[in-house]
Amino acid sequence: MVNFVIVTHGEFGAYLVEAAESIVGRQGEGVAVVSISARLSVDEVRRRVEEALRELDGAGGVIVATDIPGGTPSNVVLLAAKDMPGVRVLSGLNLYMLISGFGNRRTLGLEELAAKMLADGQRSIRDMKAALLSKAHR
Repeated sequence: MVNFVIVTHGEFGAYLVEAAESIVGRQGEGVAVVSISARLSVDEVRRRVEEALRELDGAGGVIVATDIPGGTPSNVVLLAAKDMPGVRVLSGLNLYMLISGFGNRRTLGLEELAAKMLADGQRSIRDMKAALLSKAHR
């Protein structure tokens, strides 16, 4: 089973986990959330990320999902995970990506799950009004 570390600004990650679990079910073990706050030093954030990675690094691997490419969560995670071959780092986290990850973490391997999450996350970004209007004109 693939484990997850969610690292985001504020409580965004905790709320995403809560929402995803309300849809696909409680995940229990193997999921950690690290919330970044301006009140925390970069060293404290790094310590929390490294601790979560140590606790969850296992045979199935770890997907670390962050909110903004190039933001503090992503930068800290990349430094912490650079020498960990069983860790994938995905950025731009959205709810659909997390639902996909949680729903498939027991059946797909690390690489397949990371690819599926990226594809599903990208597919979920839509201009719904434009899509609705284009269907109406067909």
